[in-house]
Amino acid sequence: MNLVETIIEQVQKLPGPQQGEVLNFVEYLQAKAEKHERKDWSNLSLSSAIRGMEDEQTPYTLADLKESFS
Repeated sequence: MNLVETIIEQVQKLPGPQQGEVLNFVEYLQAKAEKHERKDWSNLSLSSAIRGMEDEQTPYTLADLKESFS
């Protein structure tokens, strides 16, 4: 018996409300995995977008990046 079959067998033994909890947990894990995947793609996209820029000359200094408050 493989893992999926074992999980199905165990879930079928649970009462209805607990089966619903298992479903909620599975949906949570799916959402968490999708969020992680989107973050990976976002990081890849950003690193691809700025590739090669580290050697570019910039007209800005660190002082230009500092914000002052009155």
